[in-house]
Amino acid sequence: MQYSKAYKGAGMEGWIARWYTRTRRNDMEEFRRQARSIAGRLSSGCELLEVAPGPGFFAIELTKLGDFKITGLDISRTFVEIARENAREAGTKIDFRLGNASAMPFADEWFDFVYCAAAFKNFSDPSKALDEMHRVLRPGGEAVIVDLSKDTSLAEIDAYLSQSGRSRFDAWLTKWAFRGMLLKRAYTRESFVQMAAKSRFGGCEMLAAPFGLEARFLRSKANSV
Repeated sequence: MQYSKAYKGAGMEGWIARWYTRTRRNDMEEFRRQARSIAGRLSSGCELLEVAPGPGFFAIELTKLGDFKITGLDISRTFVEIARENAREAGTKIDFRLGNASAMPFADEWFDFVYCAAAFKNFSDPSKALDEMHRVLRPGGEAVIVDLSKDTSLAEIDAYLSQSGRSRFDAWLTKWAFRGMLLKRAYTRESFVQMAAKSRFGGCEMLAAPFGLEARFLRSKANSV
């Protein structure tokens, strides 16, 4: 069974992408926390792919923590441009590219690690995206997906926004996005596990995450594409 969604996964472009970049700057401490968590799982020289990096904040923070070769793949031309500029301003070397998570422009077994945060729920063909992550991972490689859970309460979202430092307008617009789109697109823990089981990975390990879910996937050394 293939999991797919009725809408087509066009990326955020133009002013929407620029607004998203501005409002997400309020979450820099969370990007740093995520970067520290992932850096602890990587070895020196690791080749990492971030799927849907948006403005590139996580990747930039990760480059500060070790000798990693990082590539970012995003479907939004605006985000690719913004991420490249952010990396240039930060003095970091990251290869941000335009591309679709369901048809990645990379050879088989290219990366040691794949990371995707706050974006998987928006993919129009999540099953293919999972299988593509499996394909581009080297045997023994790992993928981590962190995302919103459909079970997240509105009270949790309101509490997060109230302490995030956003302006009144940004908080209102972000709350609207959560309530009007993101929660509807998100997966429950159970539905995500079912989808993972049908992927080439054959399953995943689920961990608790702040009002969301974290899934870790391992490509077996015995697997072949």
